[in-house]
Amino acid sequence: MIRFSQLESITGGKNILFSSDTPVTTISLDSRKASAAEGTVFFAIRGERHDGHDYLQNLYAQGIRQFVVERPLSSPEVFKDANVILVGSAIDALQRLAAFHRSAFSIPVVGITGSNGKTIIKEWLFQMLSKDRVVVKNPGSYNSQIGVPLSVWQLQPHHQLGIFEAGISRPGEMEKIAQVMQPTIGIFTNIGSAHDEGFKNREEKIREKLRLFDHVQTLIYCRDHKTLHDILLKRGLPAFSWGASPESDLQVTPHDNAWAIRYKAQTEILRLPFTDTASVENCLHCVALLLTMGYSFSFIRESVQSLRGVPMRMELKEGIYQSQIIDDTYNNDLGGLEIALQFLTHQHQKKKKRVILSDILESGLEDEALVKKIAGLLTKNGAAAFVGVGPVLGRYQNVFPAGSLFYASTEDFLAQFDFDLLQQEIVLVKGARVFAFEKIVGRLQRQVHGTVMEVDLNALVHNFNYFKSTLRPSTKIMVMVKAFAYGSGSTEIANLLQYHQADYLGVAYADEGVALRKNNITLPIMVMNPSEESFGILFSQNLEPEIYSFKIFHALLNYLQGKPCKIHLKLDTGMHRLGFESAHLDEVIALLLANPQIRVASIFSHLAGADEATHDDFSRAQGRAFETAANQISKALGYRPLYHILNSPGILRLPELQFDMVRLGIGLYGVDPTSEVHPLKPVVTLKTIISQIKKINQGESIGYGRRGVAEKDLTIGTIAIGYADGFSRAFSRGAGRVLVHGAPAKVIGNVCMDMTMVDITGIDAREGDEVIVFGKGLPIQDVAASINTISYEILTSTSERVKRVFVSEGI
Repeated sequence: MIRFSQLESITGGKNILFSSDTPVTTISLDSRKASAAEGTVFFAIRGERHDGHDYLQNLYAQGIRQFVVERPLSSPEVFKDANVILVGSAIDALQRLAAFHRSAFSIPVVGITGSNGKTIIKEWLFQMLSKDRVVVKNPGSYNSQIGVPLSVWQLQPHHQLGIFEAGISRPGEMEKIAQVMQPTIGIFTNIGSAHDEGFKNREEKIREKLRLFDHVQTLIYCRDHKTLHDILLKRGLPAFSWGASPESDLQVTPHDNAWAIRYKAQTEILRLPFTDTASVENCLHCVALLLTMGYSFSFIRESVQSLRGVPMRMELKEGIYQSQIIDDTYNNDLGGLEIALQFLTHQHQKKKKRVILSDILESGLEDEALVKKIAGLLTKNGAAAFVGVGPVLGRYQNVFPAGSLFYASTEDFLAQFDFDLLQQEIVLVKGARVFAFEKIVGRLQRQVHGTVMEVDLNALVHNFNYFKSTLRPSTKIMVMVKAFAYGSGSTEIANLLQYHQADYLGVAYADEGVALRKNNITLPIMVMNPSEESFGILFSQNLEPEIYSFKIFHALLNYLQGKPCKIHLKLDTGMHRLGFESAHLDEVIALLLANPQIRVASIFSHLAGADEATHDDFSRAQGRAFETAANQISKALGYRPLYHILNSPGILRLPELQFDMVRLGIGLYGVDPTSEVHPLKPVVTLKTIISQIKKINQGESIGYGRRGVAEKDLTIGTIAIGYADGFSRAFSRGAGRVLVHGAPAKVIGNVCMDMTMVDITGIDAREGDEVIVFGKGLPIQDVAASINTISYEILTSTSERVKRVFVSEGI
């Protein structure tokens, strides 16, 4: 056990306060997730936008008594009974601590890196090897400079094997990760374009990633990747190769819908449960590792056949009785449970939170110790109601809060549970694979037709952080969640933005703001189109109206009758849509001075052409006119409200006009509104299914008005989406295309209300197969261009009857 007194020598830091020599058991990096348990140490990390040092006093007040800091305490007298160590870098200190912890274990550790497939290979190896050994791995995809130390910190004496993945984005990072992980066996998956921008060339990226394996006993790689193979030969690492070449240590060749595996002069036939190239490569990496570890081919064959796809993401789904379901059913271990519970903690759309959990299998802990650990995690993360499924949880019912429910099996739960209890709840469903919790999710999920809009919350956070990185640290962000968050789902998006500390939200109408308030969104909210009829509910819900005309201003004053409120004042500097013009400023100022109970929260305007360089001179002229007018108002008021004029393209292209705040809209959802290239990730995928497949003879007609005519024999698929779902009739008669198994399928005939027919001739498709309407492989910008519109319209047109599914890796 590591004690606080050891941290000085381990981290190279200096004790500036020392009260008692407490054990170090829990590492905390996020003040919002910190536990006040005795052994918790909070590492105060300074980031570009947030600084852990700002929360030290609050954490102390919550009961935390051990801190690692990068700068001296501003009020050391507050921390009278705390332990505090000062270091040069909290991240470096974290890595050193994890490396020291790792050195206490002599078990084999598999280190995995490469461009793609790291998480899949890690999860598949865990599926295979956890039947034989007690295995510890990264939760989710914790593979960064911070994620790897947190993963390695999980190592305990009962573990028999570690499997950790590592990713880097620039030179110098892998050397630090290698010191933390200290792998004994390595897997280099492949090399691709991910993070190319951080390296001079592909060869440098390979050499940097190989630093993870400087001291491994065996490095597994695919010999078919020639550049990787050539560099490995020069490095002289103890490598084990697999591939098509006869010179590979493990030769792999196709054989009658299977694979011939030749190893040590013996050949075995192996059938894989996957056919796509990426899955085959990932699976064969696993096979190569198991062979080098001495496992029999019969064990490998059985393990491979039992593999299943790894979703790797929690999905937030609409449930019955206005509940929401967090579907995290693909595995169940303590590390993954903690991540899932943290995700549950940060959902505020519903007040009551329930956890449905299966027994955790093969944890390596004694049953009683394991159950107490689970109960502690539930208490720490505020789960109000608990349902346990499995004999172990049932045997220790007394450990859990009164009112908890227990069932011996999934079948018992489905037969006996009172589903009426789930009214207005948010429910985490997490179970080991053998419990088949997908049956529970199927029962709890609200049933709708097969069209789904999938919203990737991790991609949304990536985009939010990218826009933040382009701003000055002092610049605030208002995020626009109007129009159902551009079709993505206002409540869920707003909740995530609240957690990631957006400063303001913007909605179009008061009822949108009211819906957010009813779902526990507490951020300041600006209403862009207030009406006199909405004033009552607007102020009862603490919403802040945009004031853009004298008509709405006088209506507001008449309603308030001297009562105070905050407003946002809009100026027209050239958009000529809404807003006060320069000629109106004296009258606006006079009204404000006559009504000091009105507090101007912000003054703003809107750029007319921020997305195109050809309008930059006009945009900058707008900026100058705006600043002049805003300064005139501020001077008269005697205080300065927030200034903002930039929208998404303006943030990317005109940084000199940031002022005090910016308004982030379409860019958050991964749509680049400029003609430039920025590293935004698509957030939204619209999917449907093939409801029926038909053979159509040449000359036959298809659809209403017989507008589709088969010029040759065709195979058509009827897909479960139509104009009532937001799939415009403009896509009719070949204008629109969808993707079926990655192949384009054009629309045949007219789009119907609930269905559309597409040409799937030559595509190996079956009824029930997934269809991409827009998303990966079919960018929304291309879909919009096909009918001469813009991405905004495509996103916001998607009907609210289309189910939204929110996916996350735990953010």
